[in-house]
Amino acid sequence: MFQFFVEPAQIQGGKVFITGGDVNHIKNVLRMRIGERVRISDDGDRDFYCSILELEQEQIILQILEEAEDTELSVKITLFQGLPKGDKMELVIQKAVELGVSEIIPVAMKNCVVKLDEKKAKAKQTRWQAIAESAAKQAKRSIIPRIGQVMTFQEAAAYAKNLNVRLLPYENQRGMAHTRQIMESIKKDSTVGIFIGPEGGYDSSEINLVKDEMEMISLGNRILRTETAGICAVSMLVYALED
Repeated sequence: MFQFFVEPAQIQGGKVFITGGDVNHIKNVLRMRIGERVRISDDGDRDFYCSILELEQEQIILQILEEAEDTELSVKITLFQGLPKGDKMELVIQKAVELGVSEIIPVAMKNCVVKLDEKKAKAKQTRWQAIAESAAKQAKRSIIPRIGQVMTFQEAAAYAKNLNVRLLPYENQRGMAHTRQIMESIKKDSTVGIFIGPEGGYDSSEINLVKDEMEMISLGNRILRTETAGICAVSMLVYALED
């Protein structure tokens, strides 16, 4: 069953009115027909199973059949990902969204190989947001996670101060017992930040900046690639918290 997102105003009188690019996608790419079922989320608190009622030129009208289950985690996770090389960020976004993160912040750290100017950063952010939306549809998310603008490490650390829990997997940290204890102690409805370093690792000045503010945790005895570490950390958190 395919998933689509709409604005709350597009849900009226027991019907959903789909407009924009999804109209062409439903009619000409997916070649869906009247009577087929889809899942709809209004990127907020409402999720529905619907059937296609009318396929018009500029819009598609759906009939709401019943409410759908909420697929969101009991905590809101923000992934602060050090900018990786190549297209690795796209993989991180896709998999992190599938796993349930609410927000992803790209972070330009001292040891990042990639350097983005303002124009390139905005173009990347637009593409990354599109990838997040596609992954949210595939995973039947109730929201489309936000891809934030590129921040410096200092800006990201300041932004994270508003979160209840801040985790920083660090290669020099050893012992999974502490990691399990921290993750299992996180309460429902908490906001959690996970910081992931780039290929070159953290600079010592970055660790010194946040060592008294964040929980340093281990992801195991092996050294993980940056595109693996975030997925691993989020997976551990989902396992610890999801019913």
